[in-house]
Amino acid sequence: MNSKKLVVFQSDDVFQYELENLIEVFIVRSAFELTMDNQKYRLIKETAQYGLEIHFYENRIDFRFFTDKVLDERTLFVVAGALKTHKNEFKKMVYDLLIKVEKPLSKWGILIGIRPVKIVHELIDEGHGLSDIRQILKESYYIQPDKIDLMMEIAEKERAYLYPVNQKSVSLYLCIPFCPTRCVYCSFPSNDLKKKGKYLPLYLERLIDEVQFAIDEIHKAGKYIDCIYVGGGTPTSLDASQLHKLFDAIDSKLDRRLLKEYTVEAGRPDTITAEKLSVMKAFGVDRICINPQTMNDETLLQIGRNHGSESIVEVMELAKTYHFKSINMDIILGLPGETIKDSAASIDKIIALDPENITIHTLSVKRASRLKEDIEHFELVHDKMVTDMLADAEARLRDSGLTPYYMYRQKKMIGHLENVGYAKKGYESLYNMRIMEEKHTIVACGAGAVSKICTPEENRFERIANFKGLEDYLNRFDEVLEKKKIINEN
Repeated sequence: MNSKKLVVFQSDDVFQYELENLIEVFIVRSAFELTMDNQKYRLIKETAQYGLEIHFYENRIDFRFFTDKVLDERTLFVVAGALKTHKNEFKKMVYDLLIKVEKPLSKWGILIGIRPVKIVHELIDEGHGLSDIRQILKESYYIQPDKIDLMMEIAEKERAYLYPVNQKSVSLYLCIPFCPTRCVYCSFPSNDLKKKGKYLPLYLERLIDEVQFAIDEIHKAGKYIDCIYVGGGTPTSLDASQLHKLFDAIDSKLDRRLLKEYTVEAGRPDTITAEKLSVMKAFGVDRICINPQTMNDETLLQIGRNHGSESIVEVMELAKTYHFKSINMDIILGLPGETIKDSAASIDKIIALDPENITIHTLSVKRASRLKEDIEHFELVHDKMVTDMLADAEARLRDSGLTPYYMYRQKKMIGHLENVGYAKKGYESLYNMRIMEEKHTIVACGAGAVSKICTPEENRFERIANFKGLEDYLNRFDEVLEKKKIINEN
């Protein structure tokens, strides 16, 4: 055969997404492309000396793995019309074939979803013992032992906060989709204040209307709010008077005494002032996030930040004088040009500031980011180095007394790794755990916000997305309010 590897779909593309993402576990994305040829999907990889054909029929899927001769042939029998129920079996067969000729780049086996720990909770809910769960994760998902250990540790910690599920309580999320500048890695629907700051006053009015409407609907449904998270964007893009107006509007509609957690992503130090911190404290905010991403001044400049590491230290010292219950700090591993020495230095400097939470992110090269658009202008860190960075960060954080309490993965992450939140004992973020495990209803307000109405007894949830675009949110606001009425229908 020629020097191309082909994956051919006949008659059905039901597993196109799964196949493409699974192949990325073995082969870097730039080495193959999925194209359409005569109504058949073909996945082509240059310079490979083998091929894989996949044929879909009514009640079976045939696999043929070959070079100049057949190496392996298998058939997966399925219930007619129910291919999707065999997704994991399909992925395992592809994995079993590819591992004959390629070394996997990920320790997560066939998992491509963003919430691995959710699987552990589901297995526990089904009555499986811990040793059985470990065996299932190994044999049914091909996950490596160290990742299984991480999943089990986090699941054990989360269950104390998430179970038993209280269907009367609801979390409230508010999105402030504005930032002073847009970081190169950002793919969130955030807006540069220099370009779209003129919309901020009207946006705040609309957001307040939506939040108050949503709270009324929650109360009509016989439920109450016990957790609030204000994210973005950068919420502290609002000035102190605007923050006061927003928090006061929330305060007028709910009993703050019922809140278990009230978080504001204070975010970037160049947007944090004593006046804003005072407003937050006055309205009962008990958890804030100050997110440096790195303590390397050269990197901060390169990724589009308007501040240096010294201002991060100054703002952290200022925030501590307000005695919030918990402060979280974020760092991103794998930022362009950084080394293990750089990431280790950042971790040590952040640990020295003594936050209650530290969240370790691995760089993800998202399609909507400027990093993706201008990828040739950045020197990305190699997968192996980021893997070493993450291991080093984990060791330093555990040595300092912080342990993992929630975790998620993203598409296009360097090294096929994960994002992990670490916390001092008793300072785990309730909202972070709730949004990951999808057992709890979260009502989300603002442009780009997505509500999740959960029905835990059916292990089911419904996503209700607001418009992503700022102008659409403002111009079609009646439709935004209409979507919130579903809260009272569930």
